[in-house]
Amino acid sequence: MTAEVSYEVVVIGAGPVGLACALEVQRRGLSAVVVDKGALVNSLVGYPTNMEFFSTPELLEIGDYPFPTAHYKPLREDALDYYRRVAVSEKLPLRLYERVLALEGTPGAYEVVTEKGRIRTRYVIVATGFFDVPNRLGVSGEDRPQVSYYYKEPYAHVGQHVVVIGAKNSAAKAALQLVRAGADVTLVVRGAAVSESVKYWIRPDLVNRIAEGRIKAYFNTTVQAIDADAVQVLTPDGLQRIPAHFVYALTGYHPDYRLLAALGIECRTDAARTPWHSEDTFETNRPGVFVAGTVCGGLNTSRWFIENGRHHAKVIAEQLAARR
Repeated sequence: MTAEVSYEVVVIGAGPVGLACALEVQRRGLSAVVVDKGALVNSLVGYPTNMEFFSTPELLEIGDYPFPTAHYKPLREDALDYYRRVAVSEKLPLRLYERVLALEGTPGAYEVVTEKGRIRTRYVIVATGFFDVPNRLGVSGEDRPQVSYYYKEPYAHVGQHVVVIGAKNSAAKAALQLVRAGADVTLVVRGAAVSESVKYWIRPDLVNRIAEGRIKAYFNTTVQAIDADAVQVLTPDGLQRIPAHFVYALTGYHPDYRLLAALGIECRTDAARTPWHSEDTFETNRPGVFVAGTVCGGLNTSRWFIENGRHHAKVIAEQLAARR
């Protein structure tokens, strides 16, 4: 158990927005520490190999550090190196692989309780994103070893039957990579078509591969169960079994609401279950506790990204500096 220590600000979440918050706070003279249950920029570590960001590098920059890359749009590996360099350059105190369990105390005298100890603090910034909590299917067999809610790369699936569940960018890119690497791919989509939100240069490619038969697709179809060697689906034509050596359920992700509750952050009753916070200050119902980045949108995970969520850091840091 780590001995109790003190920082003026504890940032929960070591992703790009969390790092931005910590460095902006630190630059204003407040001591800060970043705590994360996983690795540095843990979500990016979980992204597909060589994944290309949809944004150009300047939109991913934090702390006014230039993002050098040879690509017009950075790859996952570029970003991993960039954010590590920023954290090192700013000498940000990091407590990685340390899960936060609760927040105790009163405003101005909080204690962040982790699985390794306690951290006394005046303020808390929650920048936990959403990528670590998948939207589960809720069917029997989804915990089988051949089922994953995260796609990494296609190379292990040559000559294998692979079922991809979903219709947005992640599912579209996975299906295309898999079929081009020699997998037999079937796409299962709950709606009537591939989502219109799929990027304009990806969607036609997927639609054309389906039209030519290289990727089999079932629309208006839901998964009923996952067996050892197949996926049972309910189609407009009735129940069918799709052969499956591997299954990728790329059905999206959501914030860690259990953690938010443990921190005493309430959620609104809107459809997105938005964590309660001021739209101007990002302070939550618990005084001195703030949210930043994607988590601010609740289930509406497309509202905030690195590109716009990184700006929350300066807004919050300026408030904390003014309260000293």
